[in-house]
Amino acid sequence: MKSILLSLAAALAAIPAAASAHDMSGRELLFADEFDAGSLDREKWITIGPDFWVNNEQQAYVDDPGVINFLQDIPGADDGVLMLRPVFSPGIDPKKDRNAPFVSGRIESKGKFDFTYGRAEARIRMPDAEGAWPAFWLLGNGKWPDTGEIDIMEYVGEKDWIGVALHGPGYSGETPLVNKYFFPEGIDVTDWHDYAVEWGEDKIEFLIDDRVIYRVTRPMVENYGKWRFDNPKYLILNFAMGGAYPFKTNGIKEPYNGVPAETVEKVKTGKVAMLVDWVRVWGPEKK
Repeated sequence: MKSILLSLAAALAAIPAAASAHDMSGRELLFADEFDAGSLDREKWITIGPDFWVNNEQQAYVDDPGVINFLQDIPGADDGVLMLRPVFSPGIDPKKDRNAPFVSGRIESKGKFDFTYGRAEARIRMPDAEGAWPAFWLLGNGKWPDTGEIDIMEYVGEKDWIGVALHGPGYSGETPLVNKYFFPEGIDVTDWHDYAVEWGEDKIEFLIDDRVIYRVTRPMVENYGKWRFDNPKYLILNFAMGGAYPFKTNGIKEPYNGVPAETVEKVKTGKVAMLVDWVRVWGPEKK
């Protein structure tokens, strides 16, 4: 495993940087993980296990260094990075009705940290792999979708765009409150980017590299259902494979739902990974 991680670090050696210019001075830092310690901070994060299954996803989540690990000396990152990645492991899924061909990693701050209003931001680099489904998002503590969901970044393997969305009662699943952001020519998800949400009492703004790409207001939400963004939400970083959103986008059925054979071969190399330089949460701007 160590040799695979070293080869992955070498393969990522030419990734350009894209630094954030946002001045956060004067705002309270509520949470931060710089991922420099070389291991998962269990005081800040929990891991999700194989019993969890949604959206016909093609992975079983496991708490294992093969899928949740840390790298050093990655260009464009400050010190260490968190690595979440899928591993092709057919035949080991304990859920026979799912029989997932991949294992992967998911971490959450549930029960450790949540917040209401402010800015959540992460510096992330993603792979070029159709049917991969990494994400950075916020979820309420109660029953879904009644306590709301904020998708700060979702990616389904078409490297020129990412999606953002809100989910709640009356606007979940095929939500109307969604936007695709297409990067300018010559830029894509395989570069480092800062993905953020500014969450307030009456509006939510999604940002990439400090540029607002989508804004949702309370009246927009209340056209469809109740505003469920006045309650605490926790952080999630995960790497799903295939399932509903990738399949809806690419229509691929074989060899796995939403995952083409080309991506399976890429995963087998060990180099398909979501890298996270840091996650930070600030309180609201002072008025």
